[in-house]
Amino acid sequence: MTIFWLLHCAWFCFWLALHARCARWLAVPSHFSGRRRVVHAPCMRCAPKPEWVGRELIRLKAWMPDAGCRRIAATFNRLHAVKRRMTVSKSFVAGWVRRHRIEIEDLRRTWKRRVPCPVPVNRTWGVDLTGKTDIDGDLHAILGIVDHGSRRMLTLTALRDKSSIFLLRCLLDAIEQYGRPCFIRTDNESVFTSRLFVFGLKWLGIGHQRTDPGCPWMNGRIERLFGTLKGKLDRWMVAGIGELNVALGEFSAWYNHVRPHQHLGGLTPVEAWDGIDPYAQAPKQVLDFTAWDGLLTGVYLRR
Repeated sequence: MTIFWLLHCAWFCFWLALHARCARWLAVPSHFSGRRRVVHAPCMRCAPKPEWVGRELIRLKAWMPDAGCRRIAATFNRLHAVKRRMTVSKSFVAGWVRRHRIEIEDLRRTWKRRVPCPVPVNRTWGVDLTGKTDIDGDLHAILGIVDHGSRRMLTLTALRDKSSIFLLRCLLDAIEQYGRPCFIRTDNESVFTSRLFVFGLKWLGIGHQRTDPGCPWMNGRIERLFGTLKGKLDRWMVAGIGELNVALGEFSAWYNHVRPHQHLGGLTPVEAWDGIDPYAQAPKQVLDFTAWDGLLTGVYLRR
């Protein structure tokens, strides 16, 4: 009996030791204590982000190219933390922007090339400045004002004084001739953000729209006009501001009355301004137009 009990105790001790060893193998080790660690389900922050999060980050970065990862993350969280219960960190934004920078640039180019939506005539004016150097090397500032709805060039003149009060005087001349718009869109150049210019617009009852820094396409109609102007003006020499204004007058006549506009369905800006349909009414006279030694050519249809 003694031997039997000894064997039984030995077997019981071996079974306890084997059970303890198996329990240690199956338990999840903890780095902080000897206890078994409870493994929780992964949190939402560690889970993979939905597909729409990546698309939204690409859109925000393309819309705000100068914004850093912290600002992009803060903007995303302000938009979607409550409504869609989704947030991102600046580290996640940094990695995502780094991996998808090509898609971001493609989206920005797509926005630049998209066809703008039609707007009413004489509702919004685009205002901007460019320059031309004469044969003596003097740089002359050029003020351009274009109507967004008809693309009509309302003002194109070289300035003797690039000050806010002189720009307001040119603006008043355009308002007296064409009427008052509802809005004027400019960039953030100091002459357009001065207190005098801003006060003048408020006094006239005109809303002031400013483009975002580094986003010239937000005032794309005047920028496109200046692109057409510079493509011709860079090949034409002027002796001074007087000759430059004469050349700008000829360019205005060509741009407004002769050159058909693609986004206007083949109409000229004056036809779009006056509501004339050239496909329904025959012209009274057809004249060949040429200026700047053949740099400006076309056909003028007199109504």
